[in-house]
Amino acid sequence: MAEVTYYVALPFIRTDDGDLVPGEAKEFQSAGAAVSEAQRMAFKAAGAVAFSRSGDPALGEFQDAVVIQRFGDVPDVDALLGVR
Repeated sequence: MAEVTYYVALPFIRTDDGDLVPGEAKEFQSAGAAVSEAQRMAFKAAGAVAFSRSGDPALGEFQDAVVIQRFGDVPDVDALLGVR
């Protein structure tokens, strides 16, 4: 199977203890759509990030995520998403 790229918007919610935890991710057809949604998510959550990830789903092999844009308060998303 051919390599595909997924574009994702992921919100971060602040817990009662003050920690940031990931919310429900949404997948999009383009980087622009993921960025727009992440920006909207950040208004309702502590923050959000738009990222992409490419790979071959048939083999289960994916490259590290690429952060496209961050909004608001987000944890160390590089470590969370496996970005080097």
